[in-house]
Amino acid sequence: MTRMTARLSTLAAAAATPLLLLPWTAGPAWAHGAPTDPVSRVYACSPQGGSTGATAACRAAIAANGAPFTAWDNLRVPGVDGRDRQVIPDGKLCSGNLSAYRGLDLARTDWPSTRLTPGSRMTLTYASTIAHEGTFRLYLTKPGYDPAKPLKWSDLPERPFAEIKNPPLSNGAYHLGVTLPSDRTGRQMLYTIWQNTSTPDTYYSCSDVVLASKDGTSTGGGSGARPEPTKKPAVRKPTASPSAHSSHPASARPSAGSATPEPRKDSSYAAVPDDGRPVAEATRAKSGPSAPLLAGGAAAVLVVTAAAALVPRLRRR
Repeated sequence: MTRMTARLSTLAAAAATPLLLLPWTAGPAWAHGAPTDPVSRVYACSPQGGSTGATAACRAAIAANGAPFTAWDNLRVPGVDGRDRQVIPDGKLCSGNLSAYRGLDLARTDWPSTRLTPGSRMTLTYASTIAHEGTFRLYLTKPGYDPAKPLKWSDLPERPFAEIKNPPLSNGAYHLGVTLPSDRTGRQMLYTIWQNTSTPDTYYSCSDVVLASKDGTSTGGGSGARPEPTKKPAVRKPTASPSAHSSHPASARPSAGSATPEPRKDSSYAAVPDDGRPVAEATRAKSGPSAPLLAGGAAAVLVVTAAAALVPRLRRR
C-alpha cells in the first residue's frame, strides 16, 4: 500500500510539473510593452498589426529579420541605466541593437506611419502587460531628418520634448498626453524610450509619423507621403507574445499600490501606410494583453490543486 501511495504521489507531481513550466504561468515574464498609437514599427509588422504586416516595408523587415515579429512587446535591453547613447550604436536605435529585431533598422520611406498635426496635443498609447515604475522619454527627429538614412542619435535632440514618470496603467496601456513640437513637418520619427526602475530593462521603439498642417499639407522630411484625411482604425486588442521568454528576460516586479484608475480619454490618430490603408490599432480594450495569460495561469493552479488533493484520498482507500 505504501509503495502504491508513493507511486501515485509521483504520478500526480509529474502531471503537475509541466503545467508549472508553461510560459503563461510565469507572471513576471509578462512585463513587456510597445506603442500601438502612434503605431511602432515592431507592432505594425507583428502578427497583431493586422494588414500592415503585408506592406512592402514590413515584408522587407521580416525578411531581413529572418523571423516574424511575434514578440512585439519584448524589445528591451537590460542594464542600460540611462546610458542609451553609449550602449545603443547609431543605425541600431529601432532594434535596440538586438539581432532578433534587426529588420526594424531598415532605412525606408514607406514604413507604416501615423498622421499627426505639428504643435497639437496627442496621446501616445503604450500597450503594457504589467504596471512598472519608470520614466518615458519621447523624442521627435530634428528638422531635416532624412528617413532614407539609418536613424542616428544626432537625428534626435539632446533632450526629449516630453518626459513622463510613473504614469498609471489603464485599460492595458499607458496613455501619455503630450504636446508635439510645432516646428516639424513631413515624415519624422517619434522615438520612445521607457526606462524601468522596477526592473533593469529599458525599452526602445520607433514610430514613423507624418506631420501635416490642419489643411492636410505636408512638406519636408523626404517622405513623399500623400496628404490624406485622418482615418479611425478598427479596434484590435494586442495579446502577449508566446515568445515572452527571450534571451533578455526581465526581472519584473509589479509596483506596489498600482491599482488601475478610471481610463483616461484617449484621442484617435490615423495609423496609415503611404497607400492610405488603416494599420495597427490603439489599445482601448477593457483587458490588457495579459488577460488570456492570467486565465491560463488560474486554470493551471486549479489543475495542480486537484492533483495534490487526489493523493490523500487514494491513500485513505
